Amino acid sequence: MSEFSVNSPQWNDIDQIKVLEQAEILNNIVTLKTNEGAIRVSLSNVGARFQLGESRNYDYKMLKNEPESSVIEVTTSSEQTIVNSDKYQLIINHVPFNFTLNKSNAVVQCTPKDGHFVRQYRLPPLAKVDNQWFMSFELGSSEPIYGLGEKWGKLDKRGQLIRSFNHDALGVNAEISYKNTPFSWSPTGWGIFVHTPSPVTHGVGYAAWSQRAYGLLVEDSYADIFVLEADSGTEMLDIYTNITGKAPTPPDWSLGVILSKAYYKDVPELMETAKAVREHKMPCDVITLDGRAWQDTDTRFAFEWDKKRFDDPAKVINDLKAMNFKVCIWEYPMISVENKLFDELDAKGWLIKDKRTGESFKYDWDMSAFGEVLTPLPKSGIIDFTHPEAYAFWRDKHKDLFDLGVDMIKADFGEQIEDENMLAANGESGEALHNVYTLLYNRCVYEAAERYSKNGPFLFSRSAWIGSQNYPSQWGGDPQADWGGLAASLRGGLSWGLTGSPFYATDVGGFYKDTRDAELFVRWIQASVFSAHMRLHGIGQREPWAYGKEAEFAANYALELRYKLLPYLKASMVEASKSGIPVQRAMVLAYPDDRAAWHFEDQYMFGDDLLIVPCLEPGGGIEFYLPEGKWKMMNDNKNRTFEGGKVHKLTLDLNEIAVFSLVGKKIPLGEVVEHTEALDSISDITSYWNV
Repeated sequence: MSEFSVNSPQWNDIDQIKVLEQAEILNNIVTLKTNEGAIRVSLSNVGARFQLGESRNYDYKMLKNEPESSVIEVTTSSEQTIVNSDKYQLIINHVPFNFTLNKSNAVVQCTPKDGHFVRQYRLPPLAKVDNQWFMSFELGSSEPIYGLGEKWGKLDKRGQLIRSFNHDALGVNAEISYKNTPFSWSPTGWGIFVHTPSPVTHGVGYAAWSQRAYGLLVEDSYADIFVLEADSGTEMLDIYTNITGKAPTPPDWSLGVILSKAYYKDVPELMETAKAVREHKMPCDVITLDGRAWQDTDTRFAFEWDKKRFDDPAKVINDLKAMNFKVCIWEYPMISVENKLFDELDAKGWLIKDKRTGESFKYDWDMSAFGEVLTPLPKSGIIDFTHPEAYAFWRDKHKDLFDLGVDMIKADFGEQIEDENMLAANGESGEALHNVYTLLYNRCVYEAAERYSKNGPFLFSRSAWIGSQNYPSQWGGDPQADWGGLAASLRGGLSWGLTGSPFYATDVGGFYKDTRDAELFVRWIQASVFSAHMRLHGIGQREPWAYGKEAEFAANYALELRYKLLPYLKASMVEASKSGIPVQRAMVLAYPDDRAAWHFEDQYMFGDDLLIVPCLEPGGGIEFYLPEGKWKMMNDNKNRTFEGGKVHKLTLDLNEIAVFSLVGKKIPLGEVVEHTEALDSISDITSYWNV
């Protein structure tokens, strides 16, 4: 085996796996002995499973319902092994290893047919590369691929090189992102899911490798690869979330508007903002105290209020509650070395260790990327969620906050397990723990909310991995406050939804480089009305009146529409919890039989019946595609009917929102209120939009 480079792989130099002996069968699992050790294959009611190498003993509970192996019949010889169940047939040729998975005599997936002058396969069908596993799969001509987590570019990942590895991405402008999941699928009926805590690199028809193959590099000595089969994208998401868990339906109040800022500097500014929200009749349910708003940056994070600014936190929270606000507070899983809590947890061995010294690892922030925007952060220890006692401590330490009246946690960061010298209590280190650490963090904080929140469990997490949908909700990271930041944020949410996570929010208005662009702010609000959750957040004010009278009027009009749509949204979220289908649905998911619709990646369905066309450029111009049928636009003064099966162009006034539904649909509407506390039930219907 030679040195391997992801960007310039030397496929000629990589040895292909060869099966050396006839198969052995035990408990419906077929074991094949190869030149790189034993591999195991099995069939279930959802497809095939390939387990490569020796399994490691770290159970992070990423699988909620592991598919049971089907009863099989096996025919084996020195050249070939054929595995049959009542639903599938798996054919494995031995030299070199290559496979075909069939269902009813039709190919579900197989080793790619891309050949080469001097060898049968351009990409190795299966190989061990630098103690990592490589496997390749067939891609049909122009076949699109979706999923792979929160990604900001094209939803169709074909042609891209993507690494499933969580980053503090510092924006939405590159391939790196905060939420990654090694699960992808094709509308033709197959999907790939890698059950691993480790990084995975995906060459999805990546031309430098092969434009007609999907190459998968699992960066671990063990790989657990599912090849899934489904009749549609909605069924594929149902299968994937059956395996990894369904998202519970969040509490009703979380569907209201969440207001935030980086950051309210003191109690007077916080309270003045809260009072102004009610004076301006802005619909809003939650107000957020971001990191610097309630913690001392030099000593955070330690579950303690900054005494210089909060001499009576209970009074502050009670005063906000009196104005019918829920309260969200920020955290991250790190403790400043300047805080006495660091010494306490260090003595107990509850922090990530430095394997070089055996002492607690002291994380030193690289502040160069932050420039003058953010406050320098202190050298910190990192809580070790693999240590059962540390996990329980962090979970239960939230009790005092919830008892005080806090309603939700913004679980920020979690991407800092990035040094190979880091060592966890379970023996894992560096990159191998990096991705799954955020799952453990999400789980811990959500369990705290389940135990101690008086108003139902809900959190915002920024970083996520396989299974994080079980702990809703997630928000997109720090977008640039411009039109490209808006478009990329929406694609990030749609891509996350195509990966089995149904609930998402963006930083409305953009997080950094704010230029007080009132038109951009209004268009971002209008688009975000039609998402599972909605939060206004960024560096600087995000209250609508801060952008001028015209913007405030248009923004409040949009926010009132969101509250009118709460009965519809709640029904969509309940369905999402049952099926795994997201609230915001890319066109490929909503219209699987209309291939023309798939190419319009910036528009989406909101629930079953509303088609949303966000305005993504100044001046109000939009171009969109409506599937077959007759469509109407909500609140259209001209009462136009739009023909489906074609492309349309419109220019919207600032107060116009492009929301369409098919003629004959009946959209339930609720009451316009300033907060959900004013409703007897969020599901109460007071009228309908009869399209």
